[in-house]
Amino acid sequence: MFFVWLKRYMPRGIYGRAALILLLPVVILQLVMTVIFAQRNYEGVTNQMTDTVLREVALVMQLVEAAPTADAVAAAVQNRLAVLEMRVAPVSAAEIPSRNRMKWYDYSGRVMVARFESKLPSFLSLDLTQPGGVHLYTRSRFGPLDIQFERRRISASNPHQLFVYTFSFGFLMTLISFVYLRNQLRPIKRLARAAEAFGRGRHVPYTPTGAVEVRAAGAAFVDMRARIERQIEQRTLMLSGVSHDLRTPLTRMRLGLAMIDDDDAEPLLQDVNDMQGMLDAFLDFAKGTAEGEAEALDPHALMQTAVEDAQRAGRNVTLLPPEGDGTGTVRLRRMAILRAVDNLISNAVRYGARAEVSVLLTDKTLRIRVEDDGPGIPEDLRTEAVRPFSRLDPARNQNSGSGGVGLGLAIATDIARAHGGTLRLGSSDSLGGLRADIIVAR
Repeated sequence: MFFVWLKRYMPRGIYGRAALILLLPVVILQLVMTVIFAQRNYEGVTNQMTDTVLREVALVMQLVEAAPTADAVAAAVQNRLAVLEMRVAPVSAAEIPSRNRMKWYDYSGRVMVARFESKLPSFLSLDLTQPGGVHLYTRSRFGPLDIQFERRRISASNPHQLFVYTFSFGFLMTLISFVYLRNQLRPIKRLARAAEAFGRGRHVPYTPTGAVEVRAAGAAFVDMRARIERQIEQRTLMLSGVSHDLRTPLTRMRLGLAMIDDDDAEPLLQDVNDMQGMLDAFLDFAKGTAEGEAEALDPHALMQTAVEDAQRAGRNVTLLPPEGDGTGTVRLRRMAILRAVDNLISNAVRYGARAEVSVLLTDKTLRIRVEDDGPGIPEDLRTEAVRPFSRLDPARNQNSGSGGVGLGLAIATDIARAHGGTLRLGSSDSLGGLRADIIVAR
């Protein structure tokens, strides 16, 4: 529970998380090793070399202090300086820097300054900005002195090479790891795309590849997809066969009723028409999304076609102006979406006086909304309403003599799910009845 707040900062994709798992230990290891090596090697070596130079500087200062006059200083230390590889020159107070000078990245320089300040009582300042040289300013009884010597005597040469090599090879190995990681994650992404496409009713060719575990997951997905497709095909064939076989006796019954007196035949003919409507609904439910392939369609133009077809059938339905940007296309199955919207419109005008259809298109989603002014569906019954053969007569059958077969919302739900979307039921704010939304991701 303590690390729950970290979730919002974690990468959401498997590639980002795998990269984080790969990079985090490498970066931490490099930082720890760099700090330890800098403390144990550079700092320790620099302190040792500084102590050696400090002893030489102390010897030079003894010779300077022992000189009788300022002019005799050069002669007193001349032989010693040649051996110590140092130069001593008097300077004025104005020439002495007010503070220590060094590059911002000079780690060993900071170690030297701290060592000189603590070990050399006559220390004034240190200038490390000269390439390859050191200027040490000290006090003496003859005035300030500038003691010069080479930088290589007091610190390791090219101390940055360790950092360059560490980070260069670390970057190179990380790059190679990224390439390998990308190849390992590519089969997982292909499996995800195939599963997402299948969830939207599209069959994308997929062959399991990659590591053993990924191949196993891919093979399981292929088998599952094949079983589901066979099940859908068997359901479609069964319902289609039943509906087709029942049409023959219904036709004979209709012909037989045509020979009977109209007053006696009218109730029976109404029953035959109801049975014919039920069979048509069964057939629509059996078809599902099997008709056609997904194609890029303008949803507003498609809804205009659906509304015009409903108006020609005598239904009181209107199409509202498009919401959102109003332009763009979405990959949809034309006949399936038209069937779903037609079922929603049929339910709306069956249980209400009029219906309205609207389209909202955004960068991520498509929303097709059908609203009516009927009694609506209580919130606790909406889950039951979208189930096949569910008829909520007390709530939705107040204005009609027949409540239908109970497949209208089920067909719309099935088609929405086949497009990777969902059907949501709610209450209409504008008309006061039922609001049905088909929401599909773009």
